[in-house]
Amino acid sequence: MTALLVGIGLVLLAVYLVLPVSWSPQWWNSVLEFLKGGIPLGALMIGLLAIFIGITDIKDRIEAKKEEEKEKSEKKEQTE
Repeated sequence: MTALLVGIGLVLLAVYLVLPVSWSPQWWNSVLEFLKGGIPLGALMIGLLAIFIGITDIKDRIEAKKEEEKEKSEKKEQTE
């Protein structure tokens, strides 16, 4: 129950801080600047993650190919 009340309070505070009325701090422009600054960092993190996933995928494919060739060669040896 406490977490729900704290959550509702924080949401109300966030809305109050960005409202475009004279009796609020009107931080909307600051929020937009913060989000604009975060976009390149987010793109960088997602890009690096995609590169690491791609490298791992390539390594897994190579390993699977090696294991497949090894199994084929073992089957050949057993049939001979």
